[in-house]
Order: sequence, then C-alpha cells, then structure tokens
Amino acid sequence: MSERLWQPSAHRQQNSNLRAFMTAVNEQWGRDLTDYAGLYDFSIAEMEKFWLTFWDFAATRATKRGQVVLRDGDKMPGAVFFPDARFNFAENLLRKRDDSDALVFWAEDRVKRRLSWQSLYGEVSRTAQAMRAHGIVAGDRIAGFMPNMPETIIAMLAASSIGAIWTSCSPDFGLAGVVDRFGQTTPRILFSADGYYYNGKAHDCLAQLGPILKALPSVEKLVVVPLVKDMPDLSGLDKAVRYADFTAPYVVGDIDFAQLPFNHPLYIMYSSGTTGKPKCIVHGAGGCYLTQVKEHLLHCDARPADRLFFFTTCGWMMWNWLVAGLASGACLLLYDGSPFAPSADILFDFADEEKMTFFGTSAKYIDALNKQNRRPIDSHDLGSVRGIASTGSPLVAESFDYIYRAVKADVQLASISGGTDILGCFIGGNPMAPVYRGEIQARLLGMAVQVYDAEGKAVIGEKGELVCTRPFPSMPLYFWQDAGDVKYRAAYFDKFPNVWTHGDFIALTDHGGVVVYGRSDTTLNPGGVRIGTAEIYRQVEQFPQVVEALVVGQDWDNDTRVILFVRLQAGAALDADLVAAIKARIRQNCTPRHVPAKVVAVGDIPRTKSGKITELAVRDIIHGRAVKNQTALANPDALALFQNLPALQS
Repeated sequence: MSERLWQPSAHRQQNSNLRAFMTAVNEQWGRDLTDYAGLYDFSIAEMEKFWLTFWDFAATRATKRGQVVLRDGDKMPGAVFFPDARFNFAENLLRKRDDSDALVFWAEDRVKRRLSWQSLYGEVSRTAQAMRAHGIVAGDRIAGFMPNMPETIIAMLAASSIGAIWTSCSPDFGLAGVVDRFGQTTPRILFSADGYYYNGKAHDCLAQLGPILKALPSVEKLVVVPLVKDMPDLSGLDKAVRYADFTAPYVVGDIDFAQLPFNHPLYIMYSSGTTGKPKCIVHGAGGCYLTQVKEHLLHCDARPADRLFFFTTCGWMMWNWLVAGLASGACLLLYDGSPFAPSADILFDFADEEKMTFFGTSAKYIDALNKQNRRPIDSHDLGSVRGIASTGSPLVAESFDYIYRAVKADVQLASISGGTDILGCFIGGNPMAPVYRGEIQARLLGMAVQVYDAEGKAVIGEKGELVCTRPFPSMPLYFWQDAGDVKYRAAYFDKFPNVWTHGDFIALTDHGGVVVYGRSDTTLNPGGVRIGTAEIYRQVEQFPQVVEALVVGQDWDNDTRVILFVRLQAGAALDADLVAAIKARIRQNCTPRHVPAKVVAVGDIPRTKSGKITELAVRDIIHGRAVKNQTALANPDALALFQNLPALQS
C-alpha cells in the first residue's frame, strides 16, 4: 500500500465546500451521505439529481433553467444537459463589481499590474461594445495570439458575453502553428500583444503579424495590446488598431449578456495534430461552466477570498480552466514568461507577495526544482498556500516526496488529469482525503471513470484504458467542419461504443486513488505539453535531404523527450548543420517545445500495408517492448533498425 503523506485536519474537512455540498445533497434528496465514496457513487447513479443540486450550490445565473436536467442520457455522444436553459458564461464569471482584486498580472519581474472587479467589468463592457460596433454576433470567432495577461481574459469575456466563440494560442507559436489553427476557424477579429517576455528578454510579435494576416483573410480587425512597448508602431500592419483606440469610443455600462442555449459554443480548442492539422474541438458554455466550477469549488475548495494561480500559456487548456475561477469570486494570479526568470524563486515570490492560496503547475516544473535542489520551504513563507496542483504529465512518487520535504509540509498536493478534449479533469483532488505517495486522490464527482482491459471489461488494481461510461457536461459539442461527427466519434467512441476512451493508461487503487502510467496513444507530452507528430512532420519533410520522418516520445528522466527519426535521400548525410537547421525550422514554425531532443538517421521506416508509418510500433521497440501485430506491417524487418540504438541511451 502507498505511503500516506498528508491528512487534512478534521476542521479542514468539516469546513470544506465539499462537506457543505454533501449536506446540501442530503437535505435536498433525503440522503445520509457521510464520505466522499458515497457522494461519488451518488453523483454517478443519480447524475441528474447531482447536477441539479450543483447548479443551485454554484448559484448559477440563468434566465431559465427548465425542468429537464439530462436529455438522451444513454447516448454518448448525444446526451444534452439542461436543454431548455438560457445562460451566458461571462455573466456567471462577472458577478462581483467591487474594488477588490480580480486579476493580478506578472510578466516575469518586468511588468506588474492589477485590476479590480469593477475595472474588469468595465473593460469587458467597453470591449464588448467595440465588438458589437464592428458587427460581431453570436457564433462569430474571435482569436487571441496572446500572452497570459488581463486583456486576454477581457477579450474572451467580451466575446462570450455576445455569444461569439473564443479561440487562442500562445505567442511562441510559429507562423505554421498559428495558421494551421486559426486558418480553419476563420476568426473575424484577432487580438495580439506587441510582444512578450521570456527568460528576461523581450520578444517581438509585430514582425509575425504581417504574414499571419496575409495567411488569414478572414481577419477584419487586428487589435494590438501593448506589453513590451507603451506605443507599438503599427504603421506597417494593415487592419491594425491599438487596444486603447479600439475601446476608446465607448463608456462603461451594464453589459448586455446574450441569453443563449445552455451549450451554445464558447471555445474552440485544438488537438495536438497527430494525424494532420490540429482538430478543432468545439466546447459549450454551460458544459465548461459546470465542469470547471465543480472542480474549483468542490475539488480545489475555492472561496471568494482565495487567490488562484496556474502556470500556463493561452495555448494550453489550463488557461481556460483557470479563467473559470472567477465564478467562485476568487482573484486570479496571472503569470507569463519563464518560471525561472530572473531566478527559480520567482513563482514563490509571487505566491508570498500576493498571498496565493492555490498553486498550480506542471510535473516537469516540480521535477526541475527537485533536480536543482531548491528548497522554498527555507526561503519563503508560503503560509497562505492550501493547495498545490500538478498536471501535464504524471507526477512521479519522488516529486510527491520533494513537495512535502522541500516546499510545504501541510498542503494538499493534487495531481490532476484530464485534457483539452474535456476542458476539465477526470481524476484529481479531494480536499477531504489523504494524499498517498505517487497517487491521484480520486475520480472526480460526476465522472463515471472506470479502467477497461483490452476486452472492454472493468478492472481494479490492473493497468488499463481510462474510460468514462456515462455522459458528462463538458463533452465536446462537435469538431469544427466534421460532417456527420466522423472524426469526433473516431477520436473517443470507436474503441468501446457508447463509452468515452481517453487514451490514458491508469489503474485504480484499493483506497479510491488513481495511478497514471502515461498515454496510450501517440501524442507526445514533453514537459506536460501535448505535441502532435504531424506538426513536426510538416516542417521536417520540407528539407530536400529528408525523404520521410517519424517522431515518437521516449520515456526519459521521469518525463518524455521527443525523438525524431529521418530517412535521408541517397548521398545525404545527417551532419551537425542539417540537425541544427531541422531544429531551427521546427522552433520557428511550431514552438520550442516541439524541438526534438535527438535526431537520428535510419535506413527505413516501418509502415502498414496501407502505407501509414507506425509510430506506436517504433515507440514499443525503443522501449524494449514487443510489437504484437507485425503481420500488419508491409516491412516488419525495418523494426530491427530501431533496436538498441546507442544514440537513445544518453
């Protein structure tokens, strides 16, 4: 049995939001639930009652709720939550209008700003009016090529107040990465910062905007937000306007929140692009609201006086997750840049100075601190921090040890796991439960998570596929431009019909916890950032020396590193110059996280009889695992070329 590392006090358990919600369930439905296990079972067996109670517990604002909680609840996909409700996402995040902090922003140590709730409401009001004056209506797309800064949240809330759909990526994406995404979703307005800070340096965005606009003819207006310069020069950019000038004609007034169907589209997120251009995943407003606010209130124990932080960019779904924390009345602490600039103390300085209560980060960041022998417990107070959350990749047992030894002894450490696909978590924290070494605390309420073996049988204590057997509010509505939901169904429901298959290998423990062993598909995950192989292929295969390429993730040093194999033209050599050029092109057109740790030349690449390269087979070979179905390969002898490669041993 795993070692218990932390136990919440009786006072903390009794005064948690989770306990208050359990009391509400008992009173409303005549139950006698006393522990999390009972509440979890209720949330699955009595799903409609569970979500009805949570709607009220979260003080959800809507002009109409309707009597039906779940329609077609036996269909996945196809189930619809609150089909008769009329609702606006932004209205539920902008309830407060006082002078307390709503947003606090640090761009490393170079820029520090704060906005009150009153100021946030006012900026959303003016930005929404500017959008409406431009002709933006419900269903239009608004895009952000933005750092994690207040104007990004303002623009998103303004768009959603109208019913427009927000979509974003971070400014470290190259031209191809931006166009592959926004080119599919055709935004009418593009928001961009003039630049961003990373590792102590200012990086310009303006030079990229000209080529981006040329490649995105749908963009009618480019709104530039100053960050690195007070007055960025926009003279060379067609359709461009400074943010202050965009909103200047409008005065603050009550926001006209459009009352829309409960799951009117809110966000377009992007898949990792494993088999082609990234899939455009459309998420509904109500589903995101219920799922994310449930996680904040019940699983993170968020309160109106709290100050919530997650280290994220606007290209990762944790940004969308963090923003929903406004619905709990909590202040959001926004950070953009390197978590190690100017020093590894910067995020802990942020925590102490702003009295952070919830500290969210990646497993890779925790591992990096551990390797640097950093001991924030000796240099920082961190008295306000009640919870630490980690995601992006599995948090190894040694990192659990590190947090309690070197960061803070009395803290709930919640390793959480979900994804872009659901804009939330399947498994995560339970503030009423102990933390066990190397384990995620619990399956989350309302998520019917099971572990299936290869035959589709539920197992406990064995590794298998993470599946969800009942519908949940934040299932995607559809994929953009996916006629008949063909790609959508193939992504989640082909393996086990009417059951969501997520692509993670997990096991349930005997005391209700979960252990994640990694991905079961071909998505790469270095440092907790999802990377699609197709995005890398499109860059590498532009080199005339390269015939074809194959990318896999190699388990390495408690993380995943990207390995690029290339088959070269006759007479070509993989010398240092070619390796450097390949890496530079990937960095320029994708992101720094896409750059492979190793580039290795091979004489052949295994493929199926239909001609598709087989990433999974190569991934198994380099990890010393047998390839079970070699008869499906047209050239199985090629697998031997990947065995015991010296380049992958260091």
